[in-house]
Amino acid sequence: MCRKIPHPFAILGRFSAALYFTIFSLSASAQDNVGEESTVVYPASYFTEFAPITAQDMLDRIPGVGTATGGGGGNFRGRGPGGGSGGRGLGSGSGGSQILINGKRTAGKSNQTSGQMNRITADQVDYIEIIRGTSGELDVRGSGQVVNVVLFGELSSNSLSYEVNMDRYLDHETEPGGSLSYSGQSGALNYVLSASVEPRYDHRVSKETSILGDFSLNDEVREERTREQTSYDLSLNLGYEISARSSARFNALYSENDNPTDVLRYTTNLRVSPNVTALEREDIPGERDNWEIGGDYEYLTESGSRFKILFISNEDNSASTRERFDVFAGGSESKDLFLDLASTTKERIVRGSYTMDIFEGQDIEFGAERAQTILDSNLALGLPDSTGTPSAAFGGLVPQTVSNANSSVEEIRYEPFIIHNWIINSSMSLESTLLYELSEISQSGDVNKKRDFDFVKPKVDFRYDLTPQLQLRGSAEKVVRQLSFSDFVAANDDQDNDSNTLAGNENLRQEWFWKYDINAEYRLPDDIGVIDANLFYHEHKDKIERIDVSTSEDNLQSANGNIGDGEVWGLSLNASIRMRMFDMPNLLVTSRVSVVDSEIRDPFLGIDRRFARFNRGRFNLGFRHDLPSWNTNYGLEWSNRFDGNEKVYDIDDIESYLGDPFTTAFVEFVDSRGITYRFDARNAASGLQCRERMRFVGRISANILEEIEDQCSTSGRVVSLKINGSF
Repeated sequence: MCRKIPHPFAILGRFSAALYFTIFSLSASAQDNVGEESTVVYPASYFTEFAPITAQDMLDRIPGVGTATGGGGGNFRGRGPGGGSGGRGLGSGSGGSQILINGKRTAGKSNQTSGQMNRITADQVDYIEIIRGTSGELDVRGSGQVVNVVLFGELSSNSLSYEVNMDRYLDHETEPGGSLSYSGQSGALNYVLSASVEPRYDHRVSKETSILGDFSLNDEVREERTREQTSYDLSLNLGYEISARSSARFNALYSENDNPTDVLRYTTNLRVSPNVTALEREDIPGERDNWEIGGDYEYLTESGSRFKILFISNEDNSASTRERFDVFAGGSESKDLFLDLASTTKERIVRGSYTMDIFEGQDIEFGAERAQTILDSNLALGLPDSTGTPSAAFGGLVPQTVSNANSSVEEIRYEPFIIHNWIINSSMSLESTLLYELSEISQSGDVNKKRDFDFVKPKVDFRYDLTPQLQLRGSAEKVVRQLSFSDFVAANDDQDNDSNTLAGNENLRQEWFWKYDINAEYRLPDDIGVIDANLFYHEHKDKIERIDVSTSEDNLQSANGNIGDGEVWGLSLNASIRMRMFDMPNLLVTSRVSVVDSEIRDPFLGIDRRFARFNRGRFNLGFRHDLPSWNTNYGLEWSNRFDGNEKVYDIDDIESYLGDPFTTAFVEFVDSRGITYRFDARNAASGLQCRERMRFVGRISANILEEIEDQCSTSGRVVSLKINGSF
């Protein structure tokens, strides 16, 4: 069974009491902070005692930026998939933290600036800024805080950093990996070239027990799912200072992420005596690759105005063929499913802007962005059918008609914008943004449709430095979410073995919401740490969840669609504190607690409920302890969500989710040559994740219970050894 934890409000109360006590006791002995202004500066000398190898190692030592076990905070971790999956175009900041290099962000979505932190060596870093204010000089706007990694203007030599690693999984499988990164500067040209091989092997074991609607035993399903995946990445980042006033950057990424998967499924029939066990296997070869190129050019005028233009182009290709076989005694097999899927997602973005001063302490930026997003998707389904003709193209099974199986979806979006930044005085700033989005979405193939949309998207962001350490912030913004084009077309249902495909919905509209935030951040004196609190409220319109798209009572189907308006509200508290009060300045303790709730009208039952898969909050606790005299550091992070009422409502079933905490631990040693040896244990506890599914006869509104499935699964613990260094 999954472990339970106290009620979230009880946790919140205890955490708040400890938080207030810490602030009170530390404020009584206030000393100078690292920085006395809204921008906090950490020079390279600050990190010397930690013997960092990469820029990421430096970020991990900054309170409020790195995580307890390394790898960067939530907004700084790695890169996402290609093909424009990172959101609508580029935007100008969404309220989270952002990372820059020399005040510039990378013109990329898969190849982001955060991904370069492990490629840049520590000796290239001059200082790191934590920018809490707003400025027209920044490449991003409206962010909670901006981390600016400033490199030396001239590098004495090139640098080569490397890492080799070996992962060992619960099923005793071992997978090697590694990376090489070459960086440096030649005149006005600076460059980072990186290649990596990263194991993403996964062996997931699950057990499902089901009972029938009359509570009699039905069956037991044991499944082993093995994914043999390795990610191969090549990336290039170039920067060229054309003159004192103009510069250009170019970035490129290519990645292969093939993910062939094998499944063994043992189903024991508990309705008969003696019990009978049937064996199924699935063979799912999967291929995936993506690439991205991007670049930008910037020019500064004599008056200090700035012109900038950038472009991004990416493509994500994936294909898989799922074949399922019944395995009989003696080894003979019979195929009962053929499901072939292929998709290509492309995105092309161009953006231009001009920034100029208008009055003392005020500047204005205006520009426009154009984005094109295309999805080409194909699905072929074959089943054993005595009334049809088998086809070799469908794995020797009979082709089945699937609605909206072969389609192309395209969005052309234009977004002119204007951003006004006003430094009211040394303590207050106001940033106002107005964007107008105009888009056309067209679909061709099995479905032919074209629709136009337009949105006005205002935003205001006010900041007040009550003291050099305490900043208050309030913001209001209209956010329009990007449609997932895969929701437009039929797709594989990999969450339900009793269902082969998910229907598409060509009538989707963009989901949008008003976002209101009140934030307080207190930087404790003497660089002891950071404490912040965020109170938020979101007013959602056209929320996207499951809706009924059935064409007949004999073939019930659901798809993602717009279900109406809803609300989200919550509170989060964060603390990242060095234990100087216990004479342990190199022990960094981090914690986060959030309590959230939501409400929306369910389209199937007509009841008010939470959003789908919306938990009640989360509690994280971790520490990182550096022992410079021993060239050693170690840490641990524990994370758990507040279980209860985390559900998904569909046309004929209701799913509930809960799970055990995740625990990650590490120990790291740096030898006299500067080589780092790191031992990691990811998911150190079981990390069991469970789901209860209640199936109904017909629609769930009829309330005729057919079956209850109780499933738990885990990938188990992964241990790894990493060795890295530079020369």
